[in-house]
Amino acid sequence: MKLVIVTAVEEFQKDVLKLFKKANIENFSSSEIDGHKNTPQLLKASNWFSGEKNGNESTMFFSFTDEEHIESLFSLLKEFNENLETNNPIKAIVVPIEKFI
Repeated sequence: MKLVIVTAVEEFQKDVLKLFKKANIENFSSSEIDGHKNTPQLLKASNWFSGEKNGNESTMFFSFTDEEHIESLFSLLKEFNENLETNNPIKAIVVPIEKFI
């Protein structure tokens, strides 16, 4: 068993749900998060609204699942990202689980 974590901008939330379904990952959780990118100081200084929130509304999905389902999901995510017209790919990582109850 492993933990797969997927992050995506809010715009792709429905797409990620479809990809989890295609990968036969039926049990997962999600949480709304703010995604941030560090920008160079010069750009921050020139921003008239620099006091405003700089985060992007995003969603994090996670599931404890097996290697077979993760491989399927990664294949689907890779295909999805290759066809994007934005600079916000869906990102995913896998974390091995040493113990669980």
